Amino acid sequence: MEIARSRCLVAALVCALTGLAFAAGRALADAPAPAFVPIPEITTDPNSGTTVGLLPTWLVEDEDGRIHRIIAPDIQHNTYFGWGAHGRLLDYPSDEVRWSAVVGVSEHVQRKIDLEYENGRLRDTRWSFSASLLYTRDGTPRFYGIGNNTPQSDATNYTSEQELAAGQIGLNLTQAWQLLYAARLQQVDVLPGTLRGIPSIQTLFGPGVLGTTRELLNRLAIVYDTRNDLTVPSLGTRWFAYGGIATQGAFGPAQYSEAGVDGSMFWAVRRATVVATHVALRYLPSIEHIAFWQLSSVGGDRSFLGGPQPLRGFGEGRFTDRNSFSLTAELRQSVVNIGIFRTHVEFELAPFLELGKVFERPSTSPVSHLHPVYGIGFRGIARPFVVGYVDVGYGQEGATVFTGINYPF
Repeated sequence: MEIARSRCLVAALVCALTGLAFAAGRALADAPAPAFVPIPEITTDPNSGTTVGLLPTWLVEDEDGRIHRIIAPDIQHNTYFGWGAHGRLLDYPSDEVRWSAVVGVSEHVQRKIDLEYENGRLRDTRWSFSASLLYTRDGTPRFYGIGNNTPQSDATNYTSEQELAAGQIGLNLTQAWQLLYAARLQQVDVLPGTLRGIPSIQTLFGPGVLGTTRELLNRLAIVYDTRNDLTVPSLGTRWFAYGGIATQGAFGPAQYSEAGVDGSMFWAVRRATVVATHVALRYLPSIEHIAFWQLSSVGGDRSFLGGPQPLRGFGEGRFTDRNSFSLTAELRQSVVNIGIFRTHVEFELAPFLELGKVFERPSTSPVSHLHPVYGIGFRGIARPFVVGYVDVGYGQEGATVFTGINYPF
């Protein structure tokens, strides 16, 4: 049964890669002389090891010289998972609409299909809508136990196989105020780890951590957003206050409840200098039947609304517990502007300071015993839609290097 399932998944990935290649070919054929930028990939991540590869990127411009489509396949080699390839197609038909498709496969373990669609980004109409479908098989996750001071020596590895369907609809009360409902149906299989030299999760935390968890999360949020740009903001704020309940499927028992706030603030000190700050606080008031991966966590390079928070001196999910707090400040300084074909590209340096923690009791101060991280980000910006980054962070366990698309918050 497992062999048949694996063959079906591989076949689905091959079909998705073929379809993505066809769509990319049509996009290139229809576009007038897209800009081509070969980008080397060199990443050292505490969880996924060292990755080296090449990311040939085509930037397709509209009649105004703005990038409205990115086609970015890659081929890479990872110390854990061998050779791999990805196909990426990111499309921005208008300021209101964007969609993306990412498909990837590696020699060992890794599989990914990620589809996203968003409409009504500027909240100029009454309703906004977004949806996503995701399948991943990921061999990189670590688990160190529960608590804010788990030792690095307790690192274990597991394989996460995840299927997710999510959607959200927003009622735009004004352009700044939005009432948002989100639903997420998710299944996660926690399987034994595969990484050389790292114990599998069940050897330290028992066989009970393995298995399948299903989750249906219903969340209601109020959003206040005055940012002057959704991709490259320099002024304004965005606040996201939310509460939700997760159950084991549509009619299953309750798993946990959640409540929190997530805020980002931006100030233009000078024309080319922006101070950007981010704060996130998440509480789980009740936990009835919860898996360890559903708890709050800090670590990694990205902030997820109502979910994991960044701490760029550590790998993703480095610290896990019931509640979490994260605080980030960046100084985003534009240093040089160049032209690639008709596209205007800015390069930015962004020294940052990051603080974060997890904690069990709601009475615990969220701002005590924080883990500090400092570092610098190197960003390439092609307005109005594209930000690429290389972020180098340093924390108590050494240095990390993260790469990707979009700002960390």
